[in-house]
Amino acid sequence: MNSRDFNLKSIRPEILTATINDAMSSEERFQNLVLRPCIKMQNDLLVAAFRNYIIKHKSVFHGLTLDKRMEYIENAIQKNMKFRNSLKGMIIGVFTVEEYLIYTENSSALNKRMMNIVKERLLSNIQLFDKPELREAV
Repeated sequence: MNSRDFNLKSIRPEILTATINDAMSSEERFQNLVLRPCIKMQNDLLVAAFRNYIIKHKSVFHGLTLDKRMEYIENAIQKNMKFRNSLKGMIIGVFTVEEYLIYTENSSALNKRMMNIVKERLLSNIQLFDKPELREAV
């Protein structure tokens, strides 16, 4: 293993709840062994990227109800291809070469899994997207 691969794997968080067994599909195995740790490691960057997305889209997000905010996050990830590809790049960029080669064999199915995890992560961090001046006043 080269030093880049070793360094990438050594800084990834361990996901204690991830299950690995012989009965799972190769996509699910890749999701639990690679996608989840990479996405967790990139969490702060993903949050910063979505904050920037909100600003670039005239901060309409801040005027929405909670349900509409959740829908906004989902639409941003599913329908805005430029933003979606940017998110994918943030995650694929921390793959090892071997992981990337595995990813390219079934990128369509793995992209769906990847974006679902990113969506859930952004939704679970939704309170971080409040206007900064409101968060500081509390």
